[in-house]
Amino acid sequence: DPIHGHIEMHPLLVKIIDTPQFQRLRFIKQLGPCSFVYPGATHTRFEHSIGVSYLAGRLVEVLQDRQSELKITKKDKLCVQIAGLCHDLGHGPFSHMFDAKFLLRIGKSENEHEKTSVKMFEHILQPKYIKVHKQLTRKKIEVSLIASAVCVSVEGRTDKEFLYEIVANKRNGIDVDKWDYLASVRDSYYLGMQNSFNHERLLKFVRVCEVEGGRQICTRDKEIFNLYDMFNIRFSLHKRALQHRVVNIIVHMITEAFVKAAEHITVQSSNGLYNLSTAWNISYNVFHEILNSTSEELKEAREILQRVMRRKLYKFVGETRSKPDAHKKQVRTKLVCCINHNKWGVIDLKNNSTKLCIENTKMDYGMGDNNPIDQVHFYFKNNPTKGVKMDKNQVTNILPINFSEQLVQVY
Repeated sequence: DPIHGHIEMHPLLVKIIDTPQFQRLRFIKQLGPCSFVYPGATHTRFEHSIGVSYLAGRLVEVLQDRQSELKITKKDKLCVQIAGLCHDLGHGPFSHMFDAKFLLRIGKSENEHEKTSVKMFEHILQPKYIKVHKQLTRKKIEVSLIASAVCVSVEGRTDKEFLYEIVANKRNGIDVDKWDYLASVRDSYYLGMQNSFNHERLLKFVRVCEVEGGRQICTRDKEIFNLYDMFNIRFSLHKRALQHRVVNIIVHMITEAFVKAAEHITVQSSNGLYNLSTAWNISYNVFHEILNSTSEELKEAREILQRVMRRKLYKFVGETRSKPDAHKKQVRTKLVCCINHNKWGVIDLKNNSTKLCIENTKMDYGMGDNNPIDQVHFYFKNNPTKGVKMDKNQVTNILPINFSEQLVQVY
């Protein structure tokens, strides 16, 4: 792996990797249409998922070695690695563009890919794909995936509840999923951007501590600034690349094409034919299927994708940023002011005859308007068994006051 070097994997993980459901991830780009602007950003969910599984194993090993009293077993480690490997199985073509844009446009949930991950994993557990290791029941593996990767509550593992924070930490967002694409510089590497953060230092300071009657994964108090740095890098990547104005235009155009094509693209599965809005095993080839089609039904969708390929993109008109709680009228006034200073002249946002696309995007530190560090517990050198929260004033006075902003762009 270009990020982690040589990776050794358990035979059961290899069996999962060699299924059609996992191999499909080779054709799901990690950063969606970002490669239309950043040509190197062509890495996929395939290598990212392997990286997450590897880091999940590393973190479990650290806790095993450092705290034998936790009684973490080899089965525990393997289940968490499986969760890391399979957490993104349900992503559609162009990753979050499909989930957060296309599915919302057709009335589905933004988190649909998490449910689909579970469905696809259950499908993989069929004997025709893998023979489950004799010491691992299907239920145990499924519980690991659902609890750790999709974060549905599961009864029966309260003794090791901290294992469910490793792959997808809904409490504060510090997990190996982010470490692979963010802290381990995978996304930065392929975008061609510098990133000073490294997960290796965090691995040296993680422990499981007592927190409010339970146990959570905590880190040393002196690592608090590094965590702020990590979330700031995440925000910066979104601002500079994932929400780049041209990337957003292309996202909008491809989404529009997919919506127009949704009822006319069919996908074969073992249960029959599905279309683009109901199938859950779609890969990147749907883009080329529309682009190379000759069908009259797909004409509008095809013409939009042809424009993308020929760089005849929708024109950027203007943008403004505001606090997420800003009044709509206030945002509109700022937006009109911004637009009227560009070469397009005065544009009436209320005029329906004007072909405008208005995109609202919220960018944050990963937990909406809240500071994720407020949900992190730290331990001190003189008391490494107890996790406590820290006030940001204990770090530095030069820290953000707001942890999210609203970006409104007009094309």
